[in-house]
Amino acid sequence: MFGCWIAAILLPWGEPSSKICTLRAPVEIDRRAGLISRTRLMRRLLLLAATLVVTCNAASAQSGQPYAGLEQRSIKALSHQQIDDLRAGRGMGLALAAELNGYPGPSHVLELGDRLDLTPDQRVQVQRLFDAMKQETVPLGNKLVEQEAELDRLFSARAVTSESLKAATAAIAETQGQLRESHLKYHLSTASLLNQSQMQRYAELRGYQRTDSSEGHKHHH
Repeated sequence: MFGCWIAAILLPWGEPSSKICTLRAPVEIDRRAGLISRTRLMRRLLLLAATLVVTCNAASAQSGQPYAGLEQRSIKALSHQQIDDLRAGRGMGLALAAELNGYPGPSHVLELGDRLDLTPDQRVQVQRLFDAMKQETVPLGNKLVEQEAELDRLFSARAVTSESLKAATAAIAETQGQLRESHLKYHLSTASLLNQSQMQRYAELRGYQRTDSSEGHKHHH
């Protein structure tokens, strides 16, 4: 209202009052729109700040409690998935030294058999290797699960001593070594059954990048 009075003073004599308010209206609308925009912006900034605070607090809590919930495991050092994998004789990354250096494993070779153009004889031989690997790795996996369970019991029962700890961890280490060696040697045997073209095709299908060292592997048949 005061704006219209001021405008009336500044306008030439005789101009209608309606023109005064018409001139004033766009200015008031622009100011209101600007105020609304600033209010919305402030609300968004406050919401973003609150979200960042919650996220940082959650991340801080997690970094300070990385093992929260793991105390509910039946075997503290093994997840349910790891137990299942060990009992099933799965690789669990134990043969990565072979797999990623150009020595395929029997399991994946069988899965990719059609795309690798395996001959009937190759299929039979790789299947034999796979079956033999399972016969070795399943018992070893079960043994490792039981050894980890025994170590867990020693601590949970407060019965662990320096001597029992040394014996338990030595037994676990030995089984782990045997299990890894078993997986690795079947990669070695499988690679000897494939020709160079199949080896290269396998690497492509698995998404591996070729390196100078992998190109140098020669497998004779």
